[in-house]
Order: sequence, then structure tokens, then C-alpha cells
Amino acid sequence: MRRPVDAFVYEPVIVGSLEDAFCATMLNPNIAAVIINEGFGLRSRHDAPVLRSITAAAGINDESDASALRLAQIIKRVRPELDLYMISNRDVEELAGNPEANVVRRIFYSVEELLELHLSILEGIQDRYDTPFFDNLKKYAQRPIGTFHALPIARGKSIFKSDWIRDMGEFYGPNLFLAESSATTGGLDSMLEPTGNIKKAQEKAARALGADRVFFVTNGTSTSNKMAVQALLAPGDIAIVDRNCHKSHHYGMVLAGAQPLYVEAFPMTEYSMYGAVPLKTIKQALLGAKADGRLDRVKMLDLTNCTFDGHIYNTCRVMEECLAIKPDLIFLWDEAWFGFARFSPFLRRRTGLGAANEIEAWMRDPKSVAAYEKQQAELGKNPSDEVLLKTRLIPDPRQIRLRVYQTNSTHKSMSAIRQGSMLSVKDVEFHTVEQQFKEAVFTHASTSPNQQLIASLDISRRQMELEGYGLVANAMEIAFAIRQAVNNNPLISKYFRVLSADAMVPAQYRQSGFTDYLAAGVNWVNTLKSLDEDEFCLDPTRMTLVCGMAGYDGTQFKGILANEYNIQVNKTSRNSVLLQSNINNTRSDVAHLVRVLAEIAGEVDRALAQGGANAKKTFEARVKSLMTDVPDLPNFSHFHPSFRGDAGSKTNEGDIRTGFYAAYDVAGCEHIRLNDPEIDRRLKAGPELVSANFVIPYPPGFPIMVPGQVITQETIDFMRKLDVKEIHGYDAKEGLKLVRTEALAKLGRPKPGAQPKLKAAS
Repeated sequence: MRRPVDAFVYEPVIVGSLEDAFCATMLNPNIAAVIINEGFGLRSRHDAPVLRSITAAAGINDESDASALRLAQIIKRVRPELDLYMISNRDVEELAGNPEANVVRRIFYSVEELLELHLSILEGIQDRYDTPFFDNLKKYAQRPIGTFHALPIARGKSIFKSDWIRDMGEFYGPNLFLAESSATTGGLDSMLEPTGNIKKAQEKAARALGADRVFFVTNGTSTSNKMAVQALLAPGDIAIVDRNCHKSHHYGMVLAGAQPLYVEAFPMTEYSMYGAVPLKTIKQALLGAKADGRLDRVKMLDLTNCTFDGHIYNTCRVMEECLAIKPDLIFLWDEAWFGFARFSPFLRRRTGLGAANEIEAWMRDPKSVAAYEKQQAELGKNPSDEVLLKTRLIPDPRQIRLRVYQTNSTHKSMSAIRQGSMLSVKDVEFHTVEQQFKEAVFTHASTSPNQQLIASLDISRRQMELEGYGLVANAMEIAFAIRQAVNNNPLISKYFRVLSADAMVPAQYRQSGFTDYLAAGVNWVNTLKSLDEDEFCLDPTRMTLVCGMAGYDGTQFKGILANEYNIQVNKTSRNSVLLQSNINNTRSDVAHLVRVLAEIAGEVDRALAQGGANAKKTFEARVKSLMTDVPDLPNFSHFHPSFRGDAGSKTNEGDIRTGFYAAYDVAGCEHIRLNDPEIDRRLKAGPELVSANFVIPYPPGFPIMVPGQVITQETIDFMRKLDVKEIHGYDAKEGLKLVRTEALAKLGRPKPGAQPKLKAAS
């Protein structure tokens, strides 16, 4: 059927059984479409015990399971981006009307229309290949256009005719400037009110990500988070928030006037980092609000998935159990670092949208109601909170209002330009918040978005739909290669190691007993069991490399890698750096990293061998200070009563907005230096120390103080032991900024749900 006019060329891969088809789909990333012809068997002629274990887990056990429709459903579940076509000799009209056949793009009767099948395959690929905004931008750049708007750089004349900045044009090339415009007409579109190619591009992104709708954001995921918080929360609403989340969530609460109820992640004191928030802690917050009669005010659960260090929630279980307590709870999953996970069948189930789609399918299953009613009968009429905390709760599928929002830093895990972000929505009540969502977009989105950035979001979606599966699989393979090369090298492993899953996730959160991806005897069957059952898993692409054993703190080692070896890493902790593999990495990158680590380890080895006893003693003291004498991580204490509607309640939400603006009253604030004895006196005798602003040290990168928070000895001890140079919100010369006791008395206690009364600031 191949013709010269065809836009694409493809080759067939022919298999004869369901197991072979499943295996090919899993292992061959170049497969772009699947044609399923009836009349195949179940078993492969190859001996593949791991494959059989995986298919058995999917409920495929005997020959009766080897139906064309069943295979189509399995493949769509594993690789939802693929186009599926069915060829049947049976009653195709009846098959086409079967709701379960909606996973198939088109059904053909026998082989009567080979050309139509061929054209359908090409059309399906073209549909994924088309990038509405980028395609139009390329056409726009080739048109002769006179620009009489406020963007001198458009068309590049001011650049290429200049004697002084022509090098900028030579560096970037003419297309960058030909494609620039501040217009939204002439085939272009508006980011604020998209009706044309941006709207079409966002619809394709929604299909790719498994969402109902997607918003492109050009100011980074910080803006995506603030948009979602502002649109979904009103003054006085309570949001359960991971205290260690990105600062954009905290500032979003300030903007919305919402009251954060902070919950704590499990600590990893040895490495000066936090993990993720245990489900029991989240349920306690919800049940506490229910006992206080304020569950109706709890509108949102706001969590980071995966965390900076790679901790992934069991998103499905979290949402199910929370919905069992509050069926209309909104979920905001900040997946800034996890956008690629949609394109891995292993990790997809752990994303917010992946879990939302699983829950949606479960709600349609008649067995879901029976499961709920059975548990209710077992629990009885008034189960205690203790019982509810121990029980894996099942929600009532008839009461659930599924409302899930997911933010992704597309630039962090896909081929988008920096600050490219997507906000995905799966919300049955979106029609009730659509107008306020638009207002949030108007508030935060730039009226002059970068055209190249929008185009890169469009392009990144195209790439991930067509080759994302293989790229993500390669990124995971790269990560496994790094782990193996570092931890198995006799020299490197003396001073460096990549932490395994069991070192990053405490045993009580690994119910499957999973230890690590590269542990002896572990294969994808064990890994899938962990992904299905464990409360927390570790993202395989994120690797915590401990450098404290070599005598380097994280910031110091990061500088050495960048300045001396041209290796860039992202996050640091007191005694580690974070390595991240992505779709851009190659095995050559691994080789370079391993060579550098071997060289540094060799230098440390030689220095100890040649330095004598004193050098060894100094080195051991340095390692001890980094690996053993680490400061305890401070938990969030509580909001001062002046920022509480009901200081006697079980929950601990606070009016962070009033606390934030209290800092605007200069006379109502004071500064005390960190080492001033006055701090120690007031910690013992009072009056209480109340923070006037956010204090965020890097690392660890989360607020150890928020506006209105009472400062404790624990927090002061932590700050005094910090040896980092960058602490946002803290001026070492001035000291801690505190709200004066007299100002606290004037503020009084705001009523629940009331907007804080603020003075205008000029």
C-alpha cells in the first residue's frame, strides 16, 4: 500500500499470540500503531516467566482470555498513546456498538479495505504529529509582515541591521525573530482566551495526559500552582497542605486568603531532608476537622508528587481513603518533576491523573457499591477514629465527586523551553469554577506570553505521544546504570553511594517488602507489586548521591562538579546531591559522571594515604560532622492564636494572609539577631516569638517559618546549626523579623471564614 505521497513510512512487526503482542508492546518503543486480527492464541512459544507473571497479574490466565477486544484493552492500558485497529470476521456492527470497544480507533470487516486501513494508520500518526500552534507559527514566520505594534524585536530588523547587537541575531538565527509577535490575530491565538490553534494544542495535550482539559502556562509551575489555589479556594477555606511543599503553594494560600492546615512528612534526619506525608497523618487531619464540625470548610488536599527527592505517593489509595471521609474533596497534585511518568506504564498509576482514571473506571464497576456496603457493615454505625485510621477505607462510588488537578513542569521532564508548564484538570464540577479559573488565569498569566515557549509546549506533547514511551524507558535505564556503576565500583563506593529505595523509604511504608530496583532477585514483577501496594515508592530516575563520606557537603560538591568537571546537578542537602536522569541523557553522560567520581574518589584516597595520621583524623571529623552530627529537622509548630479562628480546635489551620500582611506594618514588627540571648530568654519566659514572614533555607528548600507561626526552640536550634549561604526571608544583619506582642494583641482573633481587614499599602 505504500505510496510516494504518504507522509510517513512504517514497517510491520508480526506476532502470533497475545503474550507476544503484549511483550512487543512493552519492549519495542518504536511501535506506533497496533492492528489486531482475530484468531490468535494466548501463549508465546518463548519461555518468558517474568512476562507470564505480569500477564497473570493482569488476569490473563487461559485461552478464553485471548480475545481481540481483551488484547486491545490491555494494550491501551499499558500504552494509551497508541492507535489500535481491529479486523474481525464477525458481526462488526455489533462489535462497533460495544462500549468496551471505545479503546479502538477503527474496526474493519475482514481484510476487504486494505487501503482504508493503511490510510487510517497514517491519519492516526498525523493526528499525533500535528502541532497546531507550532505549525502555524512556522507559516507565520515565512510571511512578509509589517509590524506596527510594541515589539521592536519582531522580524529582527533592529537586530540584524545593528552594528552593536548583530551577534545576538547570529547566535539565535533569524527564525527566532521572524516568529516573534505580540499579535493574537493573523492565525495566531490568545493565551488568555484561546479559541484557535492554542485551544487545539491544549486539547491534544489533554488527550496525551489523560485529562479533561489542559491549560498551557508560560510562567512556570509556580504560576500553575497559584492559579489552581486561587481558583479553587476562597477566604476562610481550609486546605490540608504538605508543609514542605514548594513556596508557590504557601504564597497561593496568602493570595486566596485560604487557611493552610499544615501536615508533616516523615523526616530523613540523617540526610537533612523530608520524605512525603503519611496517609495516616492526612486522615487524622480530615477526621479532626470532622470532629470539630468544620469538615465542610476543608476544600482541598495539596501535596507534592513526586517530591524533590523522588518520593511517590500511592495516589489512588490516598484519594480513595480521603474521598471515603469527604466525597467532594479537591486534590491538587504538584507533579512538577513527574510529568514524564504518564508515559511509563509502571509509573503512570502513581500520578494524580493516572489514579483519577483508575478511580473513575472503578466507580463504573457494579462491584464497587458492593465493596463499599460490605465494609460499612463491617465497620458498624459509629466506628471510632482509631478504627478508621487503621482501616483501608472504601469510598461510596455513588457519592464521589471526582475533582483532580495536576501541575507539571513540562520543561523539567520534557522538551519544553524553561518556564513551560501545563495545568491538567479532571473535575466533574469544573463548570462551577470555570469562571473563577479564568479570573485566576487573568490574574497570573502574562498578557505578553513568549511564542517560542508556547510552541515548545506544543512540540513536547508531540514528542511524548510519538516517542515518549521509549525516551522514559531509556531515562530509567540510565538511572539504573548510574546506580550500578557507583555502588558496585570498589573505589567510588568507598566515598560515594546512591541511596537505595529502602534507605529512602522507611520499612513501614514499604508493605511489599521491596528493597531496591537493583537488589538481588528483584525484577519487574516485584517492582509492580511495590508500585501497587506500597504507601511510598522511589522514582527510579531520581538518585540521592551521598557525598558526605568523601568529606564534602552538598553545596561544596555541587560547586566542584560544576566548576571543575562541567557536570550540573540540581538539589543539594547537607551531605548529598541529587542526580536526575531524563529523556536527554545518554550512556556517554553516565560514563563521564562515573569517570569524574572515580577521579575524585582517587584524589581523596591519595590524600589520606599521603597525609598521615593528622590528615586522617581531620577527615574523619569532617565526615562525622556531615554524616552523624546532623541537626534535627524542625516540624511546624502552630499558628499564634491571633491568626486562629478557634484556637481550641483539634485542627491547626491558620490565617496566613493576615500573618503575611502583618509584616507590612513596620512599627508592628521587630528584629532580633539569631544569636541574641533575648531569643533564648523569650523562648523560656515569653512573650512568644511569632514569625512575620517566610524563612526558607536552601537546602533543604522548604519554609521552616511561615507568617504567623510561633517559633520554637527546635526551629531556632536548626537555624543556628545551618551552614548554608542562601536563606530566603532572613537577613543575618537584621535578624529574625517578628510580629511585636502589642501588634498581635491589636490583630485579635479573626472569625472563621472572614476576610482579614487590611490597611492599604502605598
